[in-house]
Amino acid sequence: MTDFRNNTKSFWDTSSALVRILLINVAIFLVIRIVNAFSGLFQVSLFSFESVSSWLAIPSALGKLLMKPWTIITYMFYHWDFMHILINMLWLNFMGSIIMEFLGGKKLVNIYLLGGIAGGILYVIAFNTFPLFKNSVDSSFALGASAGVLAIVMAAATLLPDKKVNLLLIGSISLKWIAAIAILTDLISVSGSNAGGHISHLGGALMGFLYIRQLQKGRNLGAWIEAIFRPFSGKSSRMRVAHRRGMSDEDYNVMRRSKQEQMDEILDKINKSGYGSLTQVEKDFLFQMSKENK
Repeated sequence: MTDFRNNTKSFWDTSSALVRILLINVAIFLVIRIVNAFSGLFQVSLFSFESVSSWLAIPSALGKLLMKPWTIITYMFYHWDFMHILINMLWLNFMGSIIMEFLGGKKLVNIYLLGGIAGGILYVIAFNTFPLFKNSVDSSFALGASAGVLAIVMAAATLLPDKKVNLLLIGSISLKWIAAIAILTDLISVSGSNAGGHISHLGGALMGFLYIRQLQKGRNLGAWIEAIFRPFSGKSSRMRVAHRRGMSDEDYNVMRRSKQEQMDEILDKINKSGYGSLTQVEKDFLFQMSKENK
């Protein structure tokens, strides 16, 4: 049991931010569904869809949300249907790998969480604003990683619009067209059977776009998220100390500012001319920065 615990801790400590997000989503799904399956044998409704959703899904009713504010975070890690989590995790892994390669793990976490929060907020606003949802606002709730995933899709497309990827049955396609199709699908579905889901997708996509645009201007909208999770990231802390060894605080800060300025210039160049316009030195620098930020 001790070996299992140590191996699990070692695997977690060495995992990338993308793998950690995937693991949290899958672990929560498995725990909930397994407990639900066994509780069904005893005819106990403790872990029914309705009871679990009342604690983890984000409600559209403002009164309920104020009583359970944590749901603005938990809803983006909570899935019930197998196909729902499967599709979300496949897209998260696919598009998240691109963000990891060019921006690193910290930025991936920022985009995922900010996208989920933005999607949840837009969902609540819409259900308390439009007449279509008047009769369902008190009973509606949203769940799933889709808003965070769409934020990552839009962030990748904004950062590297002309980068081509291969999709099954479609072939080579630019990221900008993947994002455009996703947004168009959501726009034409905002009054359909899953209106809340599509509205939250749009909120996530908007945040993904804004995050990259602000990052290209030198502003990190997710700096507060990095500050919150820094104490829990032992691996990153040790790397930071190692980099500073033999350097004064002033020299270290100068070095960090210089690297950030170089990163901003490269991101701006990618935005204007595409990834293919980078020199090999710039590509190597981008790769090294992504490794430092994992």
